[in-house]
Amino acid sequence: MSAERLSTVKSFGGQQLRFSHASEACNCTMTFAIYLPPQAEGGRVPVVYWLSGLTCTDENFVTKAGAQAYAAEHGVAVVAPDTSPRGDDVADDPDGAYDFGLAAGFYVNATQEPWSRHYQMYDYVCEELPALINAEFPVDPERQGIFGHSMGGHGALTIALRNPGKYRSVSAFAPICAPSQCAWGHKALGGYLGSDRATWLAHDACALVADAQERLPLLVDQGDADGFLQEQLKPDLLDAACEKAGHPLQLRLQPGYDHSYYFIASFMGEHMAHHAKALKA
Repeated sequence: MSAERLSTVKSFGGQQLRFSHASEACNCTMTFAIYLPPQAEGGRVPVVYWLSGLTCTDENFVTKAGAQAYAAEHGVAVVAPDTSPRGDDVADDPDGAYDFGLAAGFYVNATQEPWSRHYQMYDYVCEELPALINAEFPVDPERQGIFGHSMGGHGALTIALRNPGKYRSVSAFAPICAPSQCAWGHKALGGYLGSDRATWLAHDACALVADAQERLPLLVDQGDADGFLQEQLKPDLLDAACEKAGHPLQLRLQPGYDHSYYFIASFMGEHMAHHAKALKA
């Protein structure tokens, strides 16, 4: 196997595993976690990819979201990659800010130096990591979904919208819905892709739904007590864009919930059921 196992923990009858491997896309060592439900012992199972948010690694979701119980119930594998390339020679925000550089890859392929040397997270998530997972683990590549939180919610929505037929299901928790229209997006997309804002739209869910080749239903949960709701996340723009395009969207504003993993864990069961229904159809 081309990946090195870092840890194995039994959970809900299955295995929570963590690996590192040499990534050609990101030109560094990358880390990912995978939960294999007990059903994987008897054959290939559906798989869903989770993309985490700013400041996270592959471990935040594994330890805080409570997904293993639902993954075991539905017989679905869950893969959680890291949020950016890592290593001593990987560029970081010069000011050490949390919203750019390490742990803030934004799931795009950077075109600007020095970021383009390593920050190829779009190719990593869409191509390289799934190829490794499909080759080395008992998952069914014809039955895969994608979901995520915040920056990762942005990644899940945009990747699904840009790759018709690749995913059977998609959902997001508190996604950055319109990165071309918020400060987080301006900094990240401007830094990684350059000043031509037209190039940003390929990574903006609100722009992508207008010309989506596949009307894959979107499930989005958003807490109404989220401190980033108005300035950074802007689900109202996604709602308007989907209504205009006739794209199916279930946007659920959850009263009293914030941006944390307490919020994510509260609705993880419903998201896993959403994916399982589509992946088993």
